[in-house]
Amino acid sequence: MLERINSFVWGNGLVLLLLFTGILYTLKLRFIQFRAIPFVLRSAFSENKNSNRGLSQWKTVCMSLGTAMGTGNITGVAAALAIGGAGSIFWMWVSAFLGMALVYSENSLSVKYSTADCKGPMAYISKGLGSPVLAVCFAVFCVLASLGMGSMVQVSAVAQSIRQYINVNPYILAVIVFAAVFTVVSGGADRIGTAAQYMLPAASVAYAVACIWIISTHIDSVPDAFMKIFSGAFGVRQAVGGISGALISKSLSVGIRRGIFSNEAGLGSSPLLHSSAESDCERLQGMWAMFEVFFDTMVCCTLSAVTFICASSEFSVSETFSTLPLGIGKPFIAAELTVFAFCTIIGWYYCGESAFSYILPNTGTMIFCLIYAFSASLGAVCKAEAVWTLSDIFNGLMAFPNLAALLLMIKKVKRE
Repeated sequence: MLERINSFVWGNGLVLLLLFTGILYTLKLRFIQFRAIPFVLRSAFSENKNSNRGLSQWKTVCMSLGTAMGTGNITGVAAALAIGGAGSIFWMWVSAFLGMALVYSENSLSVKYSTADCKGPMAYISKGLGSPVLAVCFAVFCVLASLGMGSMVQVSAVAQSIRQYINVNPYILAVIVFAAVFTVVSGGADRIGTAAQYMLPAASVAYAVACIWIISTHIDSVPDAFMKIFSGAFGVRQAVGGISGALISKSLSVGIRRGIFSNEAGLGSSPLLHSSAESDCERLQGMWAMFEVFFDTMVCCTLSAVTFICASSEFSVSETFSTLPLGIGKPFIAAELTVFAFCTIIGWYYCGESAFSYILPNTGTMIFCLIYAFSASLGAVCKAEAVWTLSDIFNGLMAFPNLAALLLMIKKVKRE
């Protein structure tokens, strides 16, 4: 039943709606994707005079990237290759390109309408669109997605990886998880941003170095890897056998879906995180959000994909990284998955807490903090297959009210 509901929510209708909205905003904003990087570089070295005394821009970016750069950038890419072939990576690029226009519009509207007690999509859905009921629906879906995908599922995936190398009691691991998550998230956005800004860049650099080392040992395979991506995307080789239609359809479907799962463009999580930033400049938050999608999918996912294609015929994560010297491959990838997952967990807490506070404004955030840490700890002792499916459903449901608002408010975004 859950699988059927999930297939319906994440069916062709949602994928086409995301693509249509992304194409529409790309055209309306005159291919704003090409203007993001120069703007971000200029803003990074200029003084921001428009501040609401929130988190520094760098902390905000790290916190936001943390929610996107989870285990999906490693295991998710491997799964996309295994299911949809190398061509799925091309369609991940397409979803990221269109998603950049979506996250710009989301964050632009969020900055315009957000207040201290009403942030992100809840703000522009209730105030800009004038639909508080739809805003509450989004908030409910967001809270449930944060407790599932944001915490329990991430811990479950990491716990399985850790138990391959360390014989640890799952209940002891659950206590450690609860303590670690509660310690960070109880400090609010500032402590979450501080943890993310130290953990995420270090883990990203270490992962990039490992990938580049593996690629360098298979340097002759790199041109062929990109040929497989492009030929797989358009069925150049398969056309000879007359089966290109089915393979293109599968690589397109898998690539688009995995791209959305990876960068979360259009789902509404990015504007919640950027609402904590010190700058209340609409263009600045929109441009940084675009950079995050670019870095997450176009850089990190591509690096993972090329590494897997070059080093493993079956796109196996463990086989690929077992080629690292001194036998550090398996413990290294377990550590990387742990750090990326933890950054996702603490980042998603902020999304869930913002939505929880919107639904129950008079309830203290400490209650949600305890619930969230407990939910994360359950992932260490429970199998999360059903929870993963439920989380997928709620994550997909977040997109519908968010995309409805984006489509109906496109003129306001274009005017700004």
